[in-house]
Amino acid sequence: QVQLVESGGGSVQAGGSLRLSCVASGRTSSINVVGWFRQAPGKEREFVGGIGWYIGNTIYADSVKGRFTISRDSAKNAVYLQMNNLKPEDTALYYCAASTETELSWSASKSASRYGYWGQGTQVTVSS
Repeated sequence: QVQLVESGGGSVQAGGSLRLSCVASGRTSSINVVGWFRQAPGKEREFVGGIGWYIGNTIYADSVKGRFTISRDSAKNAVYLQMNNLKPEDTALYYCAASTETELSWSASKSASRYGYWGQGTQVTVSS
């Protein structure tokens, strides 16, 4: 079992920045990829980006490329989502999720169904 706890959400004006944190506990050695997803009211859950738990390679959705950065601190079992130049359309509930699949391709990592563990979510609100 893996437990995930997100923090760092809040309200900012357009152009501002926020950093979300996701701390993992439990069987962290089984994690292969940590992904960030978001869900706005009335919309489907959307892939934001992901990071390889051991290698640290990253992948991003086109909508956030160049503005969001994912990093990790292995010693703290933590993954971060640095969000810069935020836009009103970034407003959503943000989740981190962990996949323990050992052969997860980058393309497959964009699918929420490949993640077995989810945090509770943290709200990000961007005003214009």
